[in-house]
Amino acid sequence: MNLDHVFVCGNPALDFAATLRARRSTRFEMFATPERLNAWYVESGLVDTITPAGEDDVQEATTVREAIYHLVTGRRLGEEFDREALAVLNSAARKTPATPQLTLGGRHTEATPEQALATVARQAVELLSGPDVPLLKECGNPECTRVYIDRSRGMRRQWCGMESCGNKIKAAAYRARKRTAPAAASR
Repeated sequence: MNLDHVFVCGNPALDFAATLRARRSTRFEMFATPERLNAWYVESGLVDTITPAGEDDVQEATTVREAIYHLVTGRRLGEEFDREALAVLNSAARKTPATPQLTLGGRHTEATPEQALATVARQAVELLSGPDVPLLKECGNPECTRVYIDRSRGMRRQWCGMESCGNKIKAAAYRARKRTAPAAASR
């Protein structure tokens, strides 16, 4: 399994929710260590530097992540918000977020893991209460459970990302067609 963090969903909260991969099958946890959690916060661009996280921060982040995933999935399917997940998300969103500062070198955002998580939670609140809700789609790869914002013309996007899922599915379909083509041609 690829250990790189992937940002293809169109919103940091959706990318955060996607850090538990392949939820319906092999389930792969991207936040296996506090270092992996810190790496996600920096690679996402939400923060430039972060205080080292601990195991408690990982536990809190995965709790909020699961609440976000639950709320996004419910909203995508037109269901009412789960009250427990709402409480978890709102509790995290109420905390102090990461605050960008202007420095001589430009913008710089330094944060604690709690501030970074509050920032992600606020992004989720904005997403789930905003105009992009009708654009939420789940990846067409049955192994993938990422939800993304489909801003394609005619809302025809099928995959979270071509590199991560689209190419795999298209290559598999091509190989399947190649296997059946000679048999069909010889009839």
